[in-house]
Amino acid sequence: MPKLDPEPMRNPQTDHLLTPQNSAIVLIDFQPGQYATVGSASRAEIDLGAVTLAKLAHAYQVPTVVTTVAVGMGVNEPTVPELMKELPGVTEIDRTGVNSWEDADFRAAIKATGRKKIIMAGLWTEVCLAFPTLDMLAEGYEIYPVIDAVGGVSPVTHQTAITRMVQAGAHPITSLALGCELMRNWARDDADLYRVVINDYFRRKRQIGEATGDLFRQ
Repeated sequence: MPKLDPEPMRNPQTDHLLTPQNSAIVLIDFQPGQYATVGSASRAEIDLGAVTLAKLAHAYQVPTVVTTVAVGMGVNEPTVPELMKELPGVTEIDRTGVNSWEDADFRAAIKATGRKKIIMAGLWTEVCLAFPTLDMLAEGYEIYPVIDAVGGVSPVTHQTAITRMVQAGAHPITSLALGCELMRNWARDDADLYRVVINDYFRRKRQIGEATGDLFRQ
């Protein structure tokens, strides 16, 4: 007999895995100046994961916080439109400091979500992602860095930052794996939300492979 019905849903509030009801998503400093100095991955490779993360946030209505640095100071530009167009209704929180957690408005936005499981991506890995990750872990949050949606100044700085975050207790994840974790079962009514996102992901992945000559990249 074919199986056509989803398994019983676990409590989405208390599930130890990520669900749309127990998590929040954070995007930090996805600004042109940050992209320009990343050396661990190309912009297209970072956006493969970052745009997917933004699409998942919108599709599954996960509370989302977007923050920038030094836009008000006239130093940097806002978040790139590729991400913001996927997040209608989300406003950016600008800061002056490199560590988002030291900004009162950012902390208030995180606390307002009411969530302790925080899915987070930022540029650079070693600063704008690592610093708030370390602080928030110390404050009792569970942090899930989205590794394929971030980048550092070099492969060494990127990987060192991942090691540092993991040693402090962070739980690394990737964008497609996150989508599966949020969706959980292909027979659920909302599984088509993920089907749209995953199809877009592989379309863009093929484009990167065709451009680089490496279809297995990323």
